[in-house]
Amino acid sequence: MVGQSIDIHRLNLEELLGVVSIYPWYAGARLELCSRMAHAGTLSDRELSEAALYMGSRRILSELVRQNRNADYSDASVSTLLQNVMQPAEAAQEVPAQQEETPQEFARRIFVVGGDYFSKEEYKAARREGDNIFPSFATSDREDLPLETPRDDFDLCTETLAQIYAEQGYFDEARQIYSKLSLLYPEKSVYFAALIEKLDKN
Repeated sequence: MVGQSIDIHRLNLEELLGVVSIYPWYAGARLELCSRMAHAGTLSDRELSEAALYMGSRRILSELVRQNRNADYSDASVSTLLQNVMQPAEAAQEVPAQQEETPQEFARRIFVVGGDYFSKEEYKAARREGDNIFPSFATSDREDLPLETPRDDFDLCTETLAQIYAEQGYFDEARQIYSKLSLLYPEKSVYFAALIEKLDKN
């Protein structure tokens, strides 16, 4: 693919739109798309502004728009356009229909990439009773679990919490925390004992 080169001037409009959608930063493809749409008279301001975002020089787009302002939009070519449009329709009427398609055969099927490839009817036909095991499994699991009761022995013990309790006047709670801390940290037990004595004086 690296060695291959594609001439964007030979691509049709649909292929060119595909190139622009895959490679939005490709300014050459955007310029070719804008010039083709401008020559066809279908260049919109939205497409022009999108192309201007990716172009190195907007002067090229400006010249393209100026060239098409002088284009002839008279009704002189309408009759030839109508003839071109009507000829394929007449040719299609002349060809006899070999086989009538029923509406069921003509029904359009849409496939989503990464989605299920079964219709609802096909899924119901292929479904087994054991396929729906998860909901029953999940409910039976929930029934077997005992309810957790909140623990009363909440062991959040910090010196800061004890200081806050002491400042708010909850001296008993502060003493309990300091005593737990002195047991947790025996090297600081003298310090926590001094803080407990200080609380006893208050």
